Amino acid sequence: MIKSANRYIILVTLTVFLLPGYTPATEVEGKTFSNLVKVENTSLKLVGTGLLRYFGFKAYVGALYIEEGNNVDALFSDTAKRIEIEYMRSIKGSDFGPATIKSLKKNIDEETYSRLSDRIEYHNSLYEDVQPGDRYALTYVPGKGTELTLNGKPKGVIRGADFAAAIFTIWVGPRPISESFKEQILGLS
Repeated sequence: MIKSANRYIILVTLTVFLLPGYTPATEVEGKTFSNLVKVENTSLKLVGTGLLRYFGFKAYVGALYIEEGNNVDALFSDTAKRIEIEYMRSIKGSDFGPATIKSLKKNIDEETYSRLSDRIEYHNSLYEDVQPGDRYALTYVPGKGTELTLNGKPKGVIRGADFAAAIFTIWVGPRPISESFKEQILGLS
């Protein structure tokens, strides 16, 4: 009877892990992020996850993904990438724009900011209020642009590899929103 139960458990476990589409997940602060994400015909692998604290409070958890076969050195090149953020606090949609502008201005030069300003403005207009548990994702696909989604629902697409490279500096640029969060999502800590 015990051997039969053990075989059953092993069989069920193997079946789950071998099912098409089964992707193990990584957990941070009780929130899960898939280790592999499919975007159109591209697989993105998880680089790292992290917790961002803001003035000591848990603000959000996030995950960074890059195109399979690439490493983080390719993060600012014209390759697929994604950042997912799940919020642990309420944030007004109108607060995203000023925070985005402040972070971008710390990480990109004035000429680049000026060239991207219309797209940055459009990007900022897409944000809505979030509650704890809501999840935004920014996914860049070469030839398509950077898509913003809220809880899996598309909000809009911003064209250009240059925009994607700039927007990702918020989290992984030379002056990120949090050095600790950057190290975590880059898998360095």
